[in-house]
Amino acid sequence: MRISTAGVVRKNGRYLVALRKPGTSIGESWEFPGGKVEEGETPEQGLVREFKEEFNVSIAVGDQFHQSSFSNRGSDYILMAFWVEILGGDIDHPEHQEIRWLSAGELSSLPMASSDKAILSTLVTLG
Repeated sequence: MRISTAGVVRKNGRYLVALRKPGTSIGESWEFPGGKVEEGETPEQGLVREFKEEFNVSIAVGDQFHQSSFSNRGSDYILMAFWVEILGGDIDHPEHQEIRWLSAGELSSLPMASSDKAILSTLVTLG
């Protein structure tokens, strides 16, 4: 199984989410940023790389708070979600259509992949 990561940034009770571009895997769905861990990387290193590539920011990866599994295009994944703090850089989003800071309640009404909905469910449970 491959490992996929998600980084959850929380600020003032709102979470950073990004809208995927059309034509991509699960295109035009909102997601918690992250991606697939590459060979030789730890999940935390993968998140640092993904945030740099996708948003041009440096981050600190905190504790893991969620783990689940999902399948996409015939491959099985373990999804690990971590708390993330943005340390520096101005958020850019060339890989996404849009970014937003939204509350858990606002997120519940958006189209999200089931894997991201599972993270949201954990966030709601954690309060």
